[in-house]
Formats: sequence, C-alpha cells, structure tokens
Amino acid sequence: QLQLVESGGGLVQPGGSLRLSCAASGFTLDYYAIGWFRQAPGKEREGVSCISSGDGTTYYADSVKGRFAISRDNAENTVYLQMNSLKPEDTAVYYCAAGPDLVGSSCPRRYDYWGQGTQVTVSS
Repeated sequence: QLQLVESGGGLVQPGGSLRLSCAASGFTLDYYAIGWFRQAPGKEREGVSCISSGDGTTYYADSVKGRFAISRDNAENTVYLQMNSLKPEDTAVYYCAAGPDLVGSSCPRRYDYWGQGTQVTVSS
C-alpha cells in the first residue's frame, strides 16, 4: 500500500500547541512536495501550508502565518506541522498530501497521495 498517515491531533486549549506528523508508507517522500490542508464542518477545504522537496521552501496561509511551521525529515520519511498559539477557528480535520514539485512554488503541481486526516479541536 502507498499511504500517508497523519497523527498528532487531539484536544488542546486556546493558546496551546500541537505537532502533527505525516508519515509515508510504501514510498519515499524525498522527492515530493507536501501540502497540509484542513476542513471544518460546513466549510471548504483550506490549504494551510506547503513544503517543497530539496531545500524545502515553505508556504503558509495568511490565517496561520507566524503560528504554524512546516518541516520535513527525509530520513524519517515524515513531514511535520508544528501548530502554536492555537485558536478555536483552527479546529478542523487536518490532511496531508504529496505530489511532484512545481517549479517556483512550495506546493506540489498535483496531489498524488492523501492521508486519512487527523482531528484537531481547540476549545476551552
């Protein structure tokens, strides 16, 4: 099976932090760009962050800029999303997806693999 598996979601208080992981199974992430998405009930899926292969340039949506940080560890075949200063509006199911790089972009030119999602709930 070729699969991405997210983990690290859960319940956290406003202002708290979580680190999400996206681990590849059955293939290597070395040459893939990765995107993180989220979807809250009744809302469209939203692009959150991307990281390219190689030197790993990054992209962040304005809504998370300065609070979230994407990184990758190719030796572990894993991409991370560190989420700090969490707000209730960050509550969503978070998905990672992988695809070939788009030249000049942090995000893939298409998405070939998707994870199953992990729930993040920010509530007091």
